[in-house]
Amino acid sequence: MPNTFRSKQANWTHPTKVLAPAIAPRAEAGRAEPIEGFLLCIDMQPAFLTAIADKERLQAHCAFALAAATGVGLPVLFTEQVPAKLGGTAPDLLALCPTPEVLGKDSFSSFGNEKIAARLRASGAKQLYLCGIETPICVYQTARDAVKAGFHVTILADCVGARRASDAALVLANLTSIGCAVLPAETVFYALLKSARHPFFRDFNALVKKHD
Repeated sequence: MPNTFRSKQANWTHPTKVLAPAIAPRAEAGRAEPIEGFLLCIDMQPAFLTAIADKERLQAHCAFALAAATGVGLPVLFTEQVPAKLGGTAPDLLALCPTPEVLGKDSFSSFGNEKIAARLRASGAKQLYLCGIETPICVYQTARDAVKAGFHVTILADCVGARRASDAALVLANLTSIGCAVLPAETVFYALLKSARHPFFRDFNALVKKHD
C-alpha cells in the first residue's frame, strides 16, 4: 500500500449486504475436522497502522481473529508491504501464531506477488479469509484477484481498516457485488466451529469474552 497518508481519520461501518461465509461442509459434531482455508493477514505493519482510523480497535480485532484461527486450526499467512523499508508486522500479532509464516511484497494485491500466489495455490484451499489494511487498496485488490483466481473470499469486516470511512464503505459494497462475503470475525469462527461439541469451543468462548 502507498506510504502516503492523510492525517484526518474517520470511523466507518461496513455495508449491511452480506453473503454466507465460505466454510467447509459439515462433519460429524464434536470432531475437529481440518479447516480447508487460509487466513491472510494483510500488511498489519506499524508504519501503516499509525494513519488508520481507530487503529487500536482494529489491531485488537485482528488479534482475536489470529488467536481464533490458531485455535481452530485455520492456517495463517502474513503479508508485508516492502518490509525492508517499512518494517514488519506488529510483533504482538505475529506472537499469536506459533510459527508465523510471513511473505513480503511490493504489489498492492497479494496475488501480484508470485510467492504468495503460489503458496495459496499449493495449499489446495478454496476458502480465503482476509483481515488487515488497507481496505481500499491492498485488501480490495487482494480480494478482487482472489475471486478471479477461483477462491471463495470472506472479508472479516471488523478486522479490516482504512483511513477514510467513505472509501471503505464503497469498497466493501463493491466486493460483495462480485461475490465476497463480508462478515464479523466472531460470526465466521462460530460457523467454522459448527457445534458446542468442538474441542476448541470453550476456549473460543473465553476468547470472545476477553475481546468483548
